[in-house]
Amino acid sequence: MRDADHFDHPLIERYASREMARRFAPAARHGAWRTLWIELARAQKGLGIDISDEQIAAMERARGSFDWDRVAELERELRHDVMAHVHHFGEQAPEARAIIHLGATSCFVTDNGDLMIYRDALRAVEQRLARCAAALSGFAERWRDQPCLGFTHYQVAQPTTVGKRACLWIQDLLLDLDEIRRVIDWLPARGVKGTTGTQASFMALFGNDGSKIEELDRRVCAAVGFDRAIPVSGQTYTRKIDWTIHQALSGIAQSAAKMANDIRLLSHDGELEEPSEKQQIGSSAMAYKKNPMRCERIGSLARYVISAADTSAQTAATQWLERTLDDSAIRRIAIPESFLAIDGILILVENVAAGLVVFPKVIERRLAESLPFLATEELLMAGVQAGGDRQDLHERIRVHSREAARRIKEEGRGNELLELIASDPAFAAVKGHLDQVVDPMRYIGRAVEQVDGFLGGEVAPRMAGVVLDAAAEELRV
Repeated sequence: MRDADHFDHPLIERYASREMARRFAPAARHGAWRTLWIELARAQKGLGIDISDEQIAAMERARGSFDWDRVAELERELRHDVMAHVHHFGEQAPEARAIIHLGATSCFVTDNGDLMIYRDALRAVEQRLARCAAALSGFAERWRDQPCLGFTHYQVAQPTTVGKRACLWIQDLLLDLDEIRRVIDWLPARGVKGTTGTQASFMALFGNDGSKIEELDRRVCAAVGFDRAIPVSGQTYTRKIDWTIHQALSGIAQSAAKMANDIRLLSHDGELEEPSEKQQIGSSAMAYKKNPMRCERIGSLARYVISAADTSAQTAATQWLERTLDDSAIRRIAIPESFLAIDGILILVENVAAGLVVFPKVIERRLAESLPFLATEELLMAGVQAGGDRQDLHERIRVHSREAARRIKEEGRGNELLELIASDPAFAAVKGHLDQVVDPMRYIGRAVEQVDGFLGGEVAPRMAGVVLDAAAEELRV
């Protein structure tokens, strides 16, 4: 039973997956610290420091064992989270107590550990992004040739297709996927740099042998899966790295929110709906309502991620000299929460993309209502080719268009523009072709070919290595 007096973080309880939440749990964070301490000792031993196999074995045995109450007790006494864990690890592996954290500063474990977690979380985001793109691609392919109204300034413009519009959403997600992959490949470790980044403590350990220190740095980084460390650091790695990660997450939030907003607009017009459950309630008062709540939630979570990214920019801008601790609390909050929120967003995006409902009859009706106006330029060209005066015909079309629009707005009538043009002697030569000019397929340009080319040339190559056969994550609320 839940403790009703305990705050349950919505990102954990409602939106993000359990898998993403576990990546930022204490066991994962402090497990990474212990891995780093073990690999530091192993590398130091390999380079000649007096550390025994028994000490390393003792650390290995205690690696995954935590007494969280004891850690809390030690932190209350010491007022230092890293040293609380050093002492606790030493209590559990007493043979190794004397060499745990040898030569290191706190940021050896906090910074390197965070980067290990961020890299793992970025890989999970990569998979979710690819799944979302794949789900939307199936939708785009199915509706590749369904003409619909296009909009600029949210005013009726040249028609497009339902599938072509979906490709706009996919393209944004692919740009995000490219950026996430770039960041994963680029991401360095902090490495073994010492208290202010000079490696002075390791110079003392290794008798001023710089080549051994460089090798120590390389070995530790390789042991935790990094092929390089940041070249120079203060006590911390530059917080520009956090900003690089955060801006990539913000980009995903922007893309998802744009897609969700488009679906909300089309839902209002009755052309498209997000999926819904059979007994889903839209309003406690208005029983008829069916709200786009999943897309609204995407927008809500995206707003947080976009805003939270600014904290990393501010932190990078305000670090003092070799380091200052005003980065600590905000990093513990904003970066993990952004990963959790992005996870929740992408679960929603995949869910929506896999279940989007299209209403072709509504789309066709709305297109038919506006198409006579959109066809006027072609009618003008046809009239000129039949021997008419371009300027005279343009004026006749303008007058008839205004009258048709007046009847629609003031009298509630249908679009009678073609009837008005058909009755005008100036268009007698093209009267028999009026039905042809309102075929919507005449106005979608290369939309169908663009969809096919985009799915085959842009989406498909990016799906290599992506697991697509697993079931989509179920929404928890």
